[in-house]
Order: sequence, then C-alpha cells, then structure tokens
Amino acid sequence: MNTLEEALQEYLALRREMGFKLSEPARLLPHFVAFMAEHQAPHITTRFALEWAQQSTTAQPAERARRLLYVRGFARYRRATDALTEIPAPGLLPYRSSRARPYLYTEHEVQQLLSAALQLPTAWPSTPLRPLVFHCLLGLLSVTGLRISEALDLKLDDVDLEQGVLTIRAAKFGRSRLVPIHPSTGTVLTHYLQRRSAFLGLRSSSYLFISNRGTRLDVGRVHRAFYSLSRHVGLRAPGASRGPRLHDFRHRFAVRTLTRWYAAGEDPTRQLPILSTYLGHVCVTGTYWYLHDSPELMMQAMARLERRWGEPS
Repeated sequence: MNTLEEALQEYLALRREMGFKLSEPARLLPHFVAFMAEHQAPHITTRFALEWAQQSTTAQPAERARRLLYVRGFARYRRATDALTEIPAPGLLPYRSSRARPYLYTEHEVQQLLSAALQLPTAWPSTPLRPLVFHCLLGLLSVTGLRISEALDLKLDDVDLEQGVLTIRAAKFGRSRLVPIHPSTGTVLTHYLQRRSAFLGLRSSSYLFISNRGTRLDVGRVHRAFYSLSRHVGLRAPGASRGPRLHDFRHRFAVRTLTRWYAAGEDPTRQLPILSTYLGHVCVTGTYWYLHDSPELMMQAMARLERRWGEPS
C-alpha cells in the first residue's frame, strides 16, 4: 500500500483528468497529509480530520467546513486501497453558505455602463485603447453570459467573426464549448480588433482583451474599473463594499433568454437544457440558480399556468 502523500498525488491527478482544477484542495490537502505525518497516523480517521479542519483559531466556519469537505473527498478515494480509512460523515461541521443575491440590470443601466466605459481617461498611464477594451468586454458579458474568466481567456484564434462563433476553451470543469454571437456583436468586435491592432503596432498579443502593456487583462484591474464605472452611473454608493457584480451580467442573460422563450410561447422546460449548455453548466440544475428571484419570470410563469388552467380538459 502506498503512502498518504503518494495517494494524494494520485487522487489529485485523477480528479484533474476528470476536468476539476482543484486549486484550493491541491493547496490545502498537502498540509493535511503533513499533519497526519506529524501525528504518525498512517490512516485517515474522523478524529484527525476534524482536528485538522478546526486547528486554525482564526478560520471562519465556512473555511473549516471546506477543509473537512476536501478531506472527505480524499478519504473516499483512499478507502479503496486502505480499509482502515474513515470517511468523515457529512454534517460534522455544518455550514450553510449563502450566495449573493443577483442583481438584474435593466437595459438602461447596461447602456449607462457602456457609455461610461467609453468616457474612461486615455491620458498616461492609461491608453486610447482602454475605453474600447472595457466597453467591448462589458458589452460581450451582457450579450453572451460568459464568465469573466472565460472572456479574459479568449484569444484571437477563439474569435471567428465570419461564422459568428466564440470558442470557449478549458472553461469550468475543463469543458470547452462554442458560443454563437449576434452580427451586431461581431460588428463591435471587428471595430475593437482594428483599434487593438493599431494600438499594438509591431507588438503582438494572442489575447483578445489586453492591458496597457499588451498582456492579458488582469481580472483584478477589471473589477476595479467596473466598481468605478458602477459608482459613476449610480449603481454603487461611494465606498460601498457591495453592489451589482460582473457575474450579474450572466444572471441577466439567463433571465432575459427565458423571458423571451415565454413571450414566444415556447416551452421553457424543453428549452432549458439548451440554455444550460450555452452557459457551460455541467447539468441543468446549475442553471436554475440563475433564474430565481425574477419578478418578470414569475409573472410569465403565472400567466402560463393560468392559461393552462383555463384550457378545457
């Protein structure tokens, strides 16, 4: 039987082959294995798992629950080769995470953000390309529902303007997919690419959205610019730590898509797997989260139900 350290490397390799990135488990689980070695414990037990997960006095309940969750997954794998392994039972460190309530941007608010992006300063240390970068990026997020990481990872070879298709590579869980875009979106991208080429001159960059230096646009810089734009148009109060997020463009896209299906008389239940695939969700249940808490959708659903009740049997 191999050691815990060897088993951990095999476990992480297997999970990565299945498409999981495992950045946080890969960072934390070696500490758990070292903890076991310090206690000269060759077998994973519930007692040691709980002790390790709770050893930090400053860790929040959510962090402790995550640490135990990572050990539980590793223990399930280890149990196949070590019958003495104990798998910590679910609920030992109960913690119910709360997701941020989505904000559904109106069309007017989206247009305000896009207009404000075009007014971003261009003087040094900024560049004349910066307003177009953020105008195009925010616009693309709003009309495609891409994750911000997917948009920033786009390379020139991933953008086929003739066919009107974006190729999203190695997205969440390592999956890739094709995302069709509207001709009007293609027109905006064409204009941006022309200005991007002029800005770079003899330099080259493979990424679609670039920084002042021509490198891949940093997500932290994007968030800071977005918060500034949000405050400028009144979506965030000055100094507010909470407010509409970039990820809410994804919620808006999902809700607007389903609303159009309702308005066209199509069956949302049959269409939902299409939306799930477009958004890059592994299963359709992941898409339901994006569709809750929308008054417009509730009204559409109620109207559909009332029409159904009114039909003669």
